[in-house]
Amino acid sequence: MDDIVVRGMAKWPNVPAVYGWLSLDRRGNWLIKGQRISNPLVTEFIGRNYARDARGCWYFQNGPQRVFVSLDYTPFIYRVLSPDDVALALESHNGGAVRSVAGAWLDEGGALLLETDVGAGVVHDRDLERMLPHLVDINGNVLPEAALDALAEEAGLGGAVPVWLRYRESNVKVEPIASEEAAGRFRYIAQPEPPAGEEVCS
Repeated sequence: MDDIVVRGMAKWPNVPAVYGWLSLDRRGNWLIKGQRISNPLVTEFIGRNYARDARGCWYFQNGPQRVFVSLDYTPFIYRVLSPDDVALALESHNGGAVRSVAGAWLDEGGALLLETDVGAGVVHDRDLERMLPHLVDINGNVLPEAALDALAEEAGLGGAVPVWLRYRESNVKVEPIASEEAAGRFRYIAQPEPPAGEEVCS
């Protein structure tokens, strides 16, 4: 976290938290009361001070105050950084470089979810096509797009999908997942609520 944030937390340790104001959409945009925040200095500040509490709720530490984040889907949104025809490189919406991928899942809508060293997230929908050259069969052969469409449909029905994600030196098995199971699978709370009796900032 930023030094100014750490100092603020130490100086004012009991500032009431904020709920219901800040959200993260499926394309990695921060929104306040449904309005997109377009100032890059503000979005970078939020991203640098974005964290998870013990309950599994994600928040932005704004100085001494926690501003809890409503998630449209997952805590992180992943973008493809690498050019075509080179090894895949990914970055989270708040600038975290992905070093490793531990798991991959395909939901009923064709969204690709990843568990990385940064955290659990979904690949930006505009980058899905750029992921295609990195989706392979058990022998490491790149799968044709038509085959992937059929696999997405199969995953939507809960069936096994014989596809792997090639990331650096590893091939990671892609499993099916229902979108409503994601929060439980990755242990996060998409819509944080204050604990009973907690003072909040309205």
